[in-house]
Amino acid sequence: MNILKTNKLTVAQYLAKILAIMLILANPVAVGAKTINPAFSPIIESTTTFDTIHSTIFATDLNVDENLDSDEDVKKAQRLDAYFSKRDMPLAGYGIEFVRAANKYNVDWRLIAAIGVRESSGGKHMMNNNPFGWGSAKIKFNDFSEAIDVVTSNLGGFNPNTARYYKNADTKKKLWYYNGTVMPTYPAEVIDIMEMV
Repeated sequence: MNILKTNKLTVAQYLAKILAIMLILANPVAVGAKTINPAFSPIIESTTTFDTIHSTIFATDLNVDENLDSDEDVKKAQRLDAYFSKRDMPLAGYGIEFVRAANKYNVDWRLIAAIGVRESSGGKHMMNNNPFGWGSAKIKFNDFSEAIDVVTSNLGGFNPNTARYYKNADTKKKLWYYNGTVMPTYPAEVIDIMEMV
């Protein structure tokens, strides 16, 4: 059974997560190299890093649905989560939601995530659960999931009030309407972030 394709945690998976979290919290991490001290536990090899354990924990937390998410979608979600996690961004863990919304509304899977990085450093500097600065950051969302869905649906051209700007537009044109009219370098900046993911 593929561990990434289940929403139900087995007892072993649950215990492995708890152990990994305990090891992360209790074990000193070398500054710079981020290598966990292998003397703490025989379970951890000398090549195990904080990032490896962190990625493992997030991989089981993707909330993947085998009926919805292809292996390619899971890999895209992992790439987004790894990018966010490496930079300690609050959007970490939402990778699968970005990918699902992109599929649903037919936009590039990296677009909304990259806007979130550009607008709020991945949710670090935001208001109203609005990491995308949507509506000049005045629009309030209940959570990141709602924000991801609403902004993606708009940029996909599914909101009749904004469709004239975004429907059938390419990524660069979408970004121009999103904030390029105010900041001409905005589309290129977001596209650069998309390419880094």
